[in-house]
Amino acid sequence: MKLGIISLGCDKATVDSERLVGELVGHGAKVVSQLETADVILVNTCGFIDAAKQESIEAMIAAGALKKTGSVKAVVAVGCLVQRYQQELKSEIPEVDLLLNFSELHKLVPELASRGLIEDPVGTHPGVRQYLGEGAHVRYLKISEGCDHTCAFCAIPLMRGKHRSEPLERLVREAQQLESQGARELNLVAQDLGHWGRDFGRDAPKLPDLLEALVRETSIPWFRLLYVYSAGLTERLVDLMRSEPRIVPYIDIPIQHASDAMLRRMRRPERQDTLRQKVGWLRDMIPHLAIRTTAIVGFPGETDEDFAVLRDFVEEIAFERLGVFTYSEQEGTAAARLDDDVPEDVKRARQEELLDLQRIVSEDRLGRFVGRETDCLVDGVADPDEQGATHVGRVQWQADDVDGVTLVERGGWARPGDFLRVRIVENTDCDFRAVALQ
Repeated sequence: MKLGIISLGCDKATVDSERLVGELVGHGAKVVSQLETADVILVNTCGFIDAAKQESIEAMIAAGALKKTGSVKAVVAVGCLVQRYQQELKSEIPEVDLLLNFSELHKLVPELASRGLIEDPVGTHPGVRQYLGEGAHVRYLKISEGCDHTCAFCAIPLMRGKHRSEPLERLVREAQQLESQGARELNLVAQDLGHWGRDFGRDAPKLPDLLEALVRETSIPWFRLLYVYSAGLTERLVDLMRSEPRIVPYIDIPIQHASDAMLRRMRRPERQDTLRQKVGWLRDMIPHLAIRTTAIVGFPGETDEDFAVLRDFVEEIAFERLGVFTYSEQEGTAAARLDDDVPEDVKRARQEELLDLQRIVSEDRLGRFVGRETDCLVDGVADPDEQGATHVGRVQWQADDVDGVTLVERGGWARPGDFLRVRIVENTDCDFRAVALQ
């Protein structure tokens, strides 16, 4: 069976796609890059915001059209959009032959086998994740599913359910598989990494135990923590980050706002003072730490004064990185019952204002790394028009895909996945320039 893949949404969804594809490959499937040549197209949908929903719908329709113009025999849709709107999609998009919610994914192989699309339903090596991107040296490890937080704006619990931790032994085996496939950087992802292990019991392993096991049982050079609520930043975790050089000094802490009134309205667990204290403590403990965060503007009830509080907080705290999103109503959430009273043009204006401020903040904050020697993970060869640069990579303060790049001069014959020792010589609001030292 020739298998085409359309994987949409976040890094956690990418992990889901790779795991599903691994199972299908273990049952004889062969992944093809040209969708029109596939026998089956698997669409992993996203339902997080309106734009993602529309993209998923368009992808399913386009895949279905290939049953007429290509060799496609069946289209399968999974993921968050299917989880929320399975029955509606069945009636509205008949081009999709099989829609499976999260509790039904175990039916994927039997269903395809029953349709004669998989010749041998007995798996040869099911469960081995298959890489779907362009650089196998950067991979993601989803350590838990679902979320127990009750943020007013978020539909994730409605789609993914309650928090469930993956067992430590399974995660270590998967990390070892990823290393064997060439992983040099492993990004740990979940709705909240700090919740890992809490459902195993009071004395069960927690996030620091998992990190210690991953470091001990693999040789992957870089581990990066994404999406940790501030409450999960325990002394033991921060001590481990400070002392273990293979855990990069980088963390993503989503704050969403800084006005206490808005934080309450959003049902967020933090308040401005606790956020300020936690960031101050982190920087005292790990002075060379880079902190990324996200904020939502235009949430129902956000006044000019609330936005000013957020803007002032961003300028005061000086996060190294900040993503800004405009509020989008999600069906079924607590916020959907509120009057969406901030006009779209005001939302966009606030987003642009905050991003403009962050560009200045980032350039100033990241300037402290200029002159420093550090390792740079090579992601590729630089474009010919990059002045003097031979390679594109990232230093430890830059996460994959969201934080800019490091342009390296005199990189020699380095290939993607190699590390270069460099000296940072210049920075902008997003990128660094560096010179290779060897």
